[in-house]
Amino acid sequence: MKNVIILGAAGRDFHNFNVYFKNNHSYKVVAFTATQIPNIENRTYPIELTGKHYPYGIPIKEQKDLPFLIKKLSVDVCVFSYSDISYQNMMSLASIVQAAGADFRILGTNNSMLKSLKPIIAVCATRTGCGKSQTSRKIIDYLMSCGKKVVVIRHPMPYGDLKKQIVQRFSSLSDLTIHKCTIEEMEEYEPHIVNGNVIYSGVDYLDILRAAEHDEDGCDIIVWDGGNNDMPFYRPDLMITVADPHRVGHEMNYYPSEVNVRMSDVVIINKIDSADGKDILQLRKNIAQINPQATIIDAASPIEVVNPEIIKGKKILVVEDGPTLTHGEMKIGAGVIACQKFGAAEMVDPKPYAVGTIQDTYNKYPEIGNVLPAMGYSEQQIKDLEATIANTPCDAVVIATPIDLSRVLKIKKPCTRVHYSLQEIGKPDLASVLDDFMAKL
Repeated sequence: MKNVIILGAAGRDFHNFNVYFKNNHSYKVVAFTATQIPNIENRTYPIELTGKHYPYGIPIKEQKDLPFLIKKLSVDVCVFSYSDISYQNMMSLASIVQAAGADFRILGTNNSMLKSLKPIIAVCATRTGCGKSQTSRKIIDYLMSCGKKVVVIRHPMPYGDLKKQIVQRFSSLSDLTIHKCTIEEMEEYEPHIVNGNVIYSGVDYLDILRAAEHDEDGCDIIVWDGGNNDMPFYRPDLMITVADPHRVGHEMNYYPSEVNVRMSDVVIINKIDSADGKDILQLRKNIAQINPQATIIDAASPIEVVNPEIIKGKKILVVEDGPTLTHGEMKIGAGVIACQKFGAAEMVDPKPYAVGTIQDTYNKYPEIGNVLPAMGYSEQQIKDLEATIANTPCDAVVIATPIDLSRVLKIKKPCTRVHYSLQEIGKPDLASVLDDFMAKL
């Protein structure tokens, strides 16, 4: 029996354990490590999820302690199990593992994908912040217009009590409160709920899948709404990957971006309304090189501002989606584009006014520009985010997150929201792809 550490970020790591290691007598998982997401370490993966072979659960440690853990726990194998990482950084981590004496391993799709009883449409991406959410919503809207009952399963975000998050079902906004969702969770779940969809998430994705297949409201098709740039947990019948020309080259240099492109039936080149033409052309060439059989859809990501008069000629604090700015490495988002479009006098840099965990975020990700990442993984982060907004000397706040932050934060300054959607350009488009898919079903 080989001792194993699973390297993760509270998502694929738990899934890989559940489907491959849990009842595998050739391995003993002695620890998980955690990175990317704050405050997810120093917990225990509980016995309710580990099963009888792990009567005390499995400890979750910080990834920075990996060399020490490998030696202390006599580890034979470290299994890489998270996403949104460059090949350079991933292989640097592999070098740390090998230098400490252990093997470095990545599970393939045959060992990690589950098979559904219902058709699966998977929406993935080449990086965080490419536009998966609006793509999923557009797909769901079209399927519903065709009379299909659609259930959404979201990539995991189990940042709280794991015993209470094994299977989560969201069908009303009150469920967000019942499950004590973080801002990050609400950003992903709320748009689906408002759109009238049932959405599942949690930790045990076999139990989640079976619950979704037999949902009380009915289920004809399941849409996998991916997280980061991770691969689907389920074997897709139609695989769609969203690519971002603002980060051209990442589809070939980040993990598992290239895996997604290679597996895809359809690749959407999004944001062509705000990207440089040369970058769009290069992205198109890169996709053709990796997967020449893929159907390519061109799309824009048009923005809509609720009260644009709040922006014109004003000093603006822009609040953007947290993960997109941090490990997603985006320099600008919809809020910045809105300020440029509607004539803001200045985008105020919030860094000098950041407090607590928000300041820690800037220290960890110094490349973040003059925008505020909407970090809300804990009550303290939410308080620090609220205080940072209050401290920043600005005339107004532009909120470019998927949910209205003014509903969960006390923002005493004038504020407006930026909405963004997916708009296909020309043919082929999602309707034609989905029509072909349903005809085959």
